[in-house]
Amino acid sequence: MPTPPPITVSSLDLERIERCLNTDAARHLPGMDALQAELDRATVVDPQQMPPDIVTMNSTVRFTDDSSGRQYELTLVYPDGAGQPGTVSVLAPIGSALLGLAVGQSIAWQVPGGRAITLRVLELLRQPEAMGEYHR
Repeated sequence: MPTPPPITVSSLDLERIERCLNTDAARHLPGMDALQAELDRATVVDPQQMPPDIVTMNSTVRFTDDSSGRQYELTLVYPDGAGQPGTVSVLAPIGSALLGLAVGQSIAWQVPGGRAITLRVLELLRQPEAMGEYHR
């Protein structure tokens, strides 16, 4: 796979995601090593310093799967908020791939079954930090 793009994660999101990763249930999910690798390579900033074009937790993002050409609009949530229409958990492969990307960036990501997809962020429809919401 090509070299992944740089990503940015808020210190608050990092702390909460790592807490989710340290549960017994999460340890057995596919893709958790890839998510941890993403977190390990991320640039970490205070929530107040988050650029407004970065996908953060509870952001609503419009993106395309370049592999299929399909477009999606989803809100990136913690596992306990997943399952509602229009949401994707950060522990799901697509959620892990989107975390920390900026508008215009794309990333190749492995999904269950061994196939790779390429996701490209088209637009950030809502980012909590850009709205002054730092403690969600």
